[in-house]
Amino acid sequence: MTHIWVRAEQRQNEERVGITPQGVSAMLAAGFQVTVEESSVRAIPIAGYSATGCAIAAENSWPDAPRDAIIFGLKELPEDGTPLPHRHILFGHAYKGQPAGAELLRRFKAGGGTLYDIEYLVDADGRRVAAFGYWAGYAGAAVALKCWAAQARGGIAGPVAKYAGKQALLSDLGAELAAIGTNRPRAIVIGALGRVGTGASDLCEAMGVTVTKWDMAETAHGGPFPEVLAHEIFLNCILARPGCPVFVPATALTSPRALSVIGDIACDPTSEFSPIKVYDRVTDWAEPALRVATNPVLDVTAIDNLPSLLPVESSEDFASLLLPSLLTLNDLNTGVWGRAKTLFDQHTADK
Repeated sequence: MTHIWVRAEQRQNEERVGITPQGVSAMLAAGFQVTVEESSVRAIPIAGYSATGCAIAAENSWPDAPRDAIIFGLKELPEDGTPLPHRHILFGHAYKGQPAGAELLRRFKAGGGTLYDIEYLVDADGRRVAAFGYWAGYAGAAVALKCWAAQARGGIAGPVAKYAGKQALLSDLGAELAAIGTNRPRAIVIGALGRVGTGASDLCEAMGVTVTKWDMAETAHGGPFPEVLAHEIFLNCILARPGCPVFVPATALTSPRALSVIGDIACDPTSEFSPIKVYDRVTDWAEPALRVATNPVLDVTAIDNLPSLLPVESSEDFASLLLPSLLTLNDLNTGVWGRAKTLFDQHTADK
């Protein structure tokens, strides 16, 4: 019997979960053994999981889980250097040359475990089977607008926090924009046809922001892209991959531009393939904006767990997309899981 162990998230400001109580019920009905850790922060209360009849474990007890359990979480594990003997499902951020990712792979190699990276769970056509994309785009656009509003007030964006739901976010952001008048920025979204770009565009349009929507057709010539600098806000919704064109070169810092806010929703600044060359580190909830130029002002916001601003909606959406694949965990050698294992083996062969 395959045992899936749903761990508590240990990262600050992370309340999401990858499976709902309804999903746990479906897995139990399919013959899986399911353990869910208690969590002091999870947006979906433990009572719903307890009601399914699954096993409940203490918060952060996954290192002591049975060796054959598959540990399922979302964000990164504590960076304590310990070997990892279990099989883990999580966002590893380990295959694009990131320094922290290389260390994570060494820990798996040392412990004999396996990473099934959620970012690389793909179907036979190479399409991701589940992502937080829509709500990442939605929240990322909201934070970018907060950065622009702070600039309009002569400052820089302050801390952000989670919202009880979409309407609460819209109400708060609407009031913030109304306080500075009727002027609105122009935004350009690259990757507008995907889930991330759709979420970003939807938020902008809900706030009365005019959106230029670009996708592969508009970027196929490879650049340069002066149109990006002609908008006040640029929202990058394209993952960094080999061959990705540069949308904002380092020269943008000193070039004439209307651009004053970059929302790097894909958020991969340490990858050599990053399409934004004016910054080199993520931002966070306490300091969402990184000021990279002052004359004129240019702020970058690049929070790597944006959907956590709307933890309930984003968890429910993601969980519904991933559940069909979780229900195939009895076969780790083919399909989604077999492809993820092959990729892991390729990237750890020389570790």
